[in-house]
Amino acid sequence: MSKTVNFYVYIAKCSDGTFYTGYTTDIKIREKEHNGLGKPGAKYTRSRRPVKIIHIEKFNSKSMAMKREIEIKKLTHEGKKLLVASL
Repeated sequence: MSKTVNFYVYIAKCSDGTFYTGYTTDIKIREKEHNGLGKPGAKYTRSRRPVKIIHIEKFNSKSMAMKREIEIKKLTHEGKKLLVASL
């Protein structure tokens, strides 16, 4: 029996108050990577640690997750704040 893989789109809040949006298959590991544990996180977050993932959306396919990631990245900072606050 094959294991179902879920994809997650997330918004991380950086120490300077900015947001970083990405997708992953493992939220806990990704947050650790962004904070310098394990393999390197995104270049953007390296100088903005610590990073805390504050919003997560779950998808069954990578393509759906990537489309949602793009939608979120197009939002303004205020739009992302509203999205996080609405859930």
